[in-house]
Amino acid sequence: MAELLFELLSEEIPARMQARASDDLKRLVCDGLKAAGLAFAGARALATPRRLALVVDGLPIAREDVSEEKRGPRVGAPDQAIQGFLKGAGLASLDQAEKRDTGKGEFWFAVVTRKGGPTADALPGILDAAMKSLPWPKSMKWGSGTMQWVRPLQSILALFDGKVLVGEIALGGTMKPIVFGDLTRGHRFRSKGEIRVTDFDDYASKLKAAHVIVDAAERKKIILDGAEKLCAGAQVALQTDDGLLDEVAGLVEWPVPMLGTIDAAFMDVPPEVLIVSMKTHQRYFATATKDGRLANRFVVVANTEGRDGGATIVDGNERVLRARLSDAKFFWDQDRKVRLEDRLPALKDVVFHAMLGTQAERVSRIARLAVEIAGHVPGADLGLVEQAALLCKADLVTGMVGEFPELQGIIGRYYALSEDLPVAVADAIGDHYSPAGPNDRCPDAPVSIAVALADKLDALVSFWSIGEKPTGSRDPFALRRAALGIVRIVVENKIRLPLRKFVKADDLLAFFAERLKVQMREKGVRHDVVDAVLARGHEDDLIRLLARVEALQVFLGSEAGKNLLTGYGRAANIVRAEEKKDKALAAKIAGVPDAALLEQVEEKEVAMALAGVERALAPALAAEDFSGVMAAFAGLRGPIDVFFDKVTVNVADKPELRLNRLKLLNQIRATMDSVADFSKIEG
Repeated sequence: MAELLFELLSEEIPARMQARASDDLKRLVCDGLKAAGLAFAGARALATPRRLALVVDGLPIAREDVSEEKRGPRVGAPDQAIQGFLKGAGLASLDQAEKRDTGKGEFWFAVVTRKGGPTADALPGILDAAMKSLPWPKSMKWGSGTMQWVRPLQSILALFDGKVLVGEIALGGTMKPIVFGDLTRGHRFRSKGEIRVTDFDDYASKLKAAHVIVDAAERKKIILDGAEKLCAGAQVALQTDDGLLDEVAGLVEWPVPMLGTIDAAFMDVPPEVLIVSMKTHQRYFATATKDGRLANRFVVVANTEGRDGGATIVDGNERVLRARLSDAKFFWDQDRKVRLEDRLPALKDVVFHAMLGTQAERVSRIARLAVEIAGHVPGADLGLVEQAALLCKADLVTGMVGEFPELQGIIGRYYALSEDLPVAVADAIGDHYSPAGPNDRCPDAPVSIAVALADKLDALVSFWSIGEKPTGSRDPFALRRAALGIVRIVVENKIRLPLRKFVKADDLLAFFAERLKVQMREKGVRHDVVDAVLARGHEDDLIRLLARVEALQVFLGSEAGKNLLTGYGRAANIVRAEEKKDKALAAKIAGVPDAALLEQVEEKEVAMALAGVERALAPALAAEDFSGVMAAFAGLRGPIDVFFDKVTVNVADKPELRLNRLKLLNQIRATMDSVADFSKIEG
């Protein structure tokens, strides 16, 4: 067994693309190996800012001959089918095929043998195809070449069993192809010349000596351990950020954490402003004091140690941050000179959408909607809700948001507090974009809930009205996120919000239903149970809907529920089959069966049980006692089981009796379907 080592060395690959690209390279090469009949023990993909690498273990030195049997058309089939079979099997004539009796007739069979050969002969084509098939989000051409890749390629290392594979990658145009070799390069500044390697262990160790850590996981550990050690020495705590850690690990090949200091002059600026400046613009890690406040230290990760122990690097980064924070402090000081309310006229000059008007018009819609919604949010003060809604977009015309768009809403809250506006108003301004994702905090204060719901509902209803609906993976206005946000706010805060009052379009309500199903599925709720309840079509109160779903799922998990579902299925299937035969039957069997035609005790008991259920349904549904509804259904199990054991439905010589019994079965179906469409329950 042998090892394949493959490396693509290039100019800097964007950090956000590296993990996906290395996974794609591994997938494409492994798929190519499997298609070629090459088994292997394992594969591992690696990435640094300048390279993608792959090592595959346990490959055979040579491929064995493989025989594959192909079944062709029936003997005597048309000549066109025969010729297609021969061509696909690589046969010249039927003399090379076999005739076999399969028990269902005679068919032609071909035994196709694929010759093996040295594995090294198959690998270059597999690597070339994989490398050119990498699905980069963005790619480029360089020089006179025609091949597209994420960044200009510099060299390709391809070793199998310690030997260089014979192959090359054509770049097109007048550019020379890149020939496979056994050479790589180390750190751009800390290493000189090419490095010759023989296998993966040699590759990893020599690159480490040349100041390159090829494993991103190892780079992340070095960053995290080093940063935490520095922070402990400075008596601060590192604010961990997995996304930032992944990005920084993709920016450096030789990570060296260093500790810098934020000037005291900037510490009165809101911490979110400092964090955004450090994280988004400089890729620095923030730190916190023992009581959880933002500390005046930050961690920067360099790509080299520095000859003076990093002092020059730290000083340079502190100066860059100082300039960035000077802008932030300037905006912080200047913005507070104008009240949020006085900024509202400027929103008339900010277009929200060409077909939906300005931000001023949108704010007016949000305010009206928020006041309406507030009536369904316990504890929501209408005056505060309206005030918060009118001011929620005012920070869009501040200098701070112009410089740091990530702070919209957040900085508005600080400006509101600096004006001594009510805390509930300030918090609602800060919360109205939330939740921005599945891990984001959900607003839980009454005023915040009303404004956040209004903001999202307005976006959905407005874009729906102009036909801008999500399609496939396209969702430019983040409407799926808005709908999921509404679902989360309503469900987590148990808000009894009648969606149909605010959402008139049926397909928009269906869109909410799909988002609800996604969220419920993640919580272990069966999708078919949600479908069954949603199919009734009249439920727009998510809290009530989920209570029904929960009660139904519990019921279906019980023995009575499983058996009743079987009985429902038998009744519904019989009725459905008869309705197919007689198109007018549905009208004939609607309503309650004729009591005078109920001959057998078993059918009378089913009729009595159904009458009892229907009497219990109305008060239980009115009281939202869905467990009580299911308990009433449980009483149907016994009579229905006995009915199917003792009663013949399709009595051929008694048409009136047959019709009445079908009516009884239809009543079983209709009674149960009045709460949920049981036909949608799987199994």
